[in-house]
Amino acid sequence: MTTTTAPSAAQELATTETPSTESPSTESPAAEIPSATELVARARELRPLLSANAAQGEKDRRVVEESITALTDAGLFRISVPRRYGGYETSMRTMLDVSAAVGEADGGTAWVLTLTNVCNWLIGLMSEQAQEDVFGADPDAKVSGVLAPTAETRKVEGGYRVSGKWYYNSGSYHCTWAVMGIPITDADGNVVDQGCALIPRSDMGFEDTWFVAGMRSSGSNCLIADDVFVPDHRVLSVPPAIGGQYATPFTDEVLYRSALIPVLALVLVGPQLGMGRAALDFVIEKAPKKPISYTFFTSQKESTAFQLQIAEAARLIDTAHLHAYRAAADIDEAAARGDYPDYLTRARVRSDTGYVAECITRAIDILLSAHGAGSFAEMSPLQRIWRDSATAARHAIVSPAVSYEIYGKALLGVDEPITPMV
Repeated sequence: MTTTTAPSAAQELATTETPSTESPSTESPAAEIPSATELVARARELRPLLSANAAQGEKDRRVVEESITALTDAGLFRISVPRRYGGYETSMRTMLDVSAAVGEADGGTAWVLTLTNVCNWLIGLMSEQAQEDVFGADPDAKVSGVLAPTAETRKVEGGYRVSGKWYYNSGSYHCTWAVMGIPITDADGNVVDQGCALIPRSDMGFEDTWFVAGMRSSGSNCLIADDVFVPDHRVLSVPPAIGGQYATPFTDEVLYRSALIPVLALVLVGPQLGMGRAALDFVIEKAPKKPISYTFFTSQKESTAFQLQIAEAARLIDTAHLHAYRAAADIDEAAARGDYPDYLTRARVRSDTGYVAECITRAIDILLSAHGAGSFAEMSPLQRIWRDSATAARHAIVSPAVSYEIYGKALLGVDEPITPMV
């Protein structure tokens, strides 16, 4: 982090702890649960290690195991695990801030942490037995997930036989369980519902398919089920969940009252916030000693044009944080009240999510131009930040265009839904 400039609004907000919406623990003393500030500090303490391993993770197309172990030891995979199992059961805001802090070190590592944590959160929405199967056996369990129902199912006594392939399982090398989208069928083979099936990673095959320009270290490969039995208690019906009806009996746990699609969408821009800050800090740090070629400027910081570019990029990054935090507050405050956000609020969270991604990608583009052609040197962290951010911003549920249309229709009362994912 540069020490030559005043902290931006985004940096000030990132270090401001919001009022806790976390439920009291019935199993562990409150003193054992780290605060949001402590969790962010733990993430930042790992920055040298995570940064040092970033290039190797990209080369291997998976996060380096040393980094995964360090994140596990720091408890950063427990932030969305119920306190009943030794987890921290935090909040949407904390999930964003921890992901962003790791994203300052490496976008791919932050993405794996983020996707694992939100899939761990999904387990907290499921039946008590499903939660016990996962976290009762291993409080440090790591869950991967793909919601698209690219599978076939057959209803049998006590559950379903499931076969299918699911692409883009981020963290596929590190997960111990997977939550996979399935069609729910009746005894006659008719599709009657859509669900998520919880399957042990040991019951699934693996196909190495993740060859991409950005987010290479996310290891988002294909997992395969071949006639795997999934008991009824490990299946979550999706349509009721979109409306806030979850299977968990622990309705006093605030985090697991949070709105499904808003959480699944907003969590994905946590790494973006960190990558944006990292890019800005890097360009500012290098500016005093970096000339502008083919000009009389021996230092970029002396150039008015450069100053304007830095101001614009910083403003966009600040704006991204403000929208992300507003959306997180919409989610956390409704969960604390025991209310489910109305459709308009949920649509605005989708819009805020898309706008965060748009602001960060625009800011990084400006910073690349301001820093110059050296941004694209293989040794420069800027080129990896650029590729990782650009790839993550194209996730379907983040898509700004779709998100804005959802919000615009909601504002205008146009009853022409384009997706159930709101």
